[in-house]
Amino acid sequence: MSANVTAAETDFLGRPVIAVTGLGVVSSLGRGVEANWAALSSGRSGIHRIERFSTEGLRTTISGSVDFMGAENDTSTTLSYAMAEAAGSEAVLMAGLPDDDFGGPLFLAAPPVEMEWQHRLALDAMDGAEREEAGYDRLLEVARRHPNPAIYRLTQCSRISELLADRLGTRGLPITLSTACASGATAIQLGVEAIRRGETDRAIAIGTDGSITPESVIRFSLLSALSTNNDVPEKASKPFSKDRDGFVMAEGAGALVLESLTAAKARGARILGIIHGCGERADDFHRTRSKPDGSPIIATIKAGIADAGMEPTDIDYINAHGTSTPENDRMEATGLGAIFGEALKTTPISSNKSMIGHTLTAAGAIEAAFSVLSLQHGVLPPTINYDNPDPAIPLDTVPNTARSADIRTVLSNSFGFGGQNVCLVIGREPRA
Repeated sequence: MSANVTAAETDFLGRPVIAVTGLGVVSSLGRGVEANWAALSSGRSGIHRIERFSTEGLRTTISGSVDFMGAENDTSTTLSYAMAEAAGSEAVLMAGLPDDDFGGPLFLAAPPVEMEWQHRLALDAMDGAEREEAGYDRLLEVARRHPNPAIYRLTQCSRISELLADRLGTRGLPITLSTACASGATAIQLGVEAIRRGETDRAIAIGTDGSITPESVIRFSLLSALSTNNDVPEKASKPFSKDRDGFVMAEGAGALVLESLTAAKARGARILGIIHGCGERADDFHRTRSKPDGSPIIATIKAGIADAGMEPTDIDYINAHGTSTPENDRMEATGLGAIFGEALKTTPISSNKSMIGHTLTAAGAIEAAFSVLSLQHGVLPPTINYDNPDPAIPLDTVPNTARSADIRTVLSNSFGFGGQNVCLVIGREPRA
């Protein structure tokens, strides 16, 4: 571990200050930080019609799928790995480190792995006999009698992280986690905590999700969670608008290299931003809905700000979870209002999901990377498609056009199905 830590390199609790030294992004807007920031800051949407599979009979026929990573990435596992590898390698190289010998732990947020339809059909075709058992029981029996190493590898929970650990040269057992839509932020939190505990000088946190399949679209449709505004795809995601009708599923990956400020300065690394605080709280009210009084959301935001040693007045900009569903946007605004009060009406709050869609497991990491870029460039990405404001939640959404702003601190929110909530407080520079 690094020695001779100065007071300026520890926070108000004496913990190591956490620096961000590398970023990587893949989304429907393109591959790489530069391409993504150019599109995001210009208000361009990456939402488009689904062409990966037939959408006949589906209520939702649009997504923010990533279709440029190569034909070989035709399963959720292979695509999720390809995007994570691209984002992770970009972040490590940006940090000035070798992308095959990173030397710190990996915390990976990845989508839940299960047997896709193509795998089930392949197994089904191996067994022509009539059998009484149905569904998974039958498929498991077929799999036992016809072992298929390819399917086994694709359905291993740890497969993506193991490949990444080998590719990037990380240290220790790679951690794979899935906390729904908060997963990417959870990965960052785990990296921050490992450095604060003194277990490592650096860590890489990656969130990835390449799981747009017919089955996933149908599942979210059955929850009435997806937008059905199919006619003009780029207009479908409209967070905080009165006529919002659901989120748009999307894919992507985000990566952040985290280091103690002491270690980063010792090797002359460029400091891109600071993770001041992380807040995490659970909501046990419902599998998909938030507790009506918003108390878990409120507690999460308070915890993140408190962990940073700050007050709500220290937050200059809010990178909203902002999914474009009727309930989520209302509950997020309610929770923020309980903390910021009247100041919320003048605190800029925008949603990247209006342009890239909801990248699910990857969202927290991608949006944290965008938050760092907002601080670096002094530009607030817009909430596009904000043409019909909701009078019930009056907000400064940075409507439709990016805005220049001298901001020092961002609150990045991630609220997930199943009650997982994480908020990150990200700054431009260490606090005095």
